[in-house]
Amino acid sequence: MKPVRIRRTILASQVLEEITDIWCQWRRQKLPLYLFLAMCFNLVVAPLVYAATGEQLSRSQSWGLGLLGIVTLGLSIYLFFVMFVPEKF
Repeated sequence: MKPVRIRRTILASQVLEEITDIWCQWRRQKLPLYLFLAMCFNLVVAPLVYAATGEQLSRSQSWGLGLLGIVTLGLSIYLFFVMFVPEKF
């Protein structure tokens, strides 16, 4: 029984190390977090686009249009800040 218990302890410590490593990388890299949040927001936008088109578009086309709208909005906000606050960039 002891070897099984030792393996579980080693496995738990490895999992804990992986979680702390992911946490440290997440705090340095914000892009994956922003992409994840955009995809989650698109879960709300895509059905709205699908309903607004009268179901003439497929669900995947609605998903793509919603994502395109989010990207367009994000780029316009970014360019607005670049134009009016160029010292930060």
